[in-house]
Amino acid sequence: MAPTGNDTRIRLLLLDFDGTLADTRRANTLAYVAALGEAGYPLTGEEYAARYFGMRCEEFLTQYGITDPAERERIRRRKIALYPSFFDSVRLNRPLWEFCRQFRSQGGRVWVVSTGSRANIENVMHHLGIGGPDTPEDEAPLGCVDGILSGQDIARAKPHPDCFLEVMHREGCSPRETLIFEDSPIGIEAARRSGAGYFVVKL
Repeated sequence: MAPTGNDTRIRLLLLDFDGTLADTRRANTLAYVAALGEAGYPLTGEEYAARYFGMRCEEFLTQYGITDPAERERIRRRKIALYPSFFDSVRLNRPLWEFCRQFRSQGGRVWVVSTGSRANIENVMHHLGIGGPDTPEDEAPLGCVDGILSGQDIARAKPHPDCFLEVMHREGCSPRETLIFEDSPIGIEAARRSGAGYFVVKL
């Protein structure tokens, strides 16, 4: 991970999910390929990884060429249903998560901020043993985050910084008090525009 930004007292950590907190690239790719294949749309894993990985589902399916909103929604729901079938390929970024747990134990706040769907994020987190803000402790053996902001919660997706700024607003933190962890070019650009310091994660 390569740091950038000025040193300051950090109160808030914002984590992208796919490719940052968890290596979900293969599971996401396989689920999309399967969902599109069932609907008669050819897509290879290589094409998805090279052109679409990191996009919000709606944007990805639109750019892929599916113009019917109802068809996009059917494929989105089918992808969510298929996704758990591929969870065995998901890996937690353990060094980053241990850092977050220590940060929270000292009074810091940690959020997941992702373009992905909340259902997908929560399903993967449960599989990994991590809870959301309302998860009972006995259901999250590796600990919890303080909040989740997903793609559905914000009008303008990354590379716009709106998602990060919204969480800063909710937590009463300034960009100088915030540190962002991102992996994709659009996420890194959103972090840069937010004014916060950020780390580039390479899994």
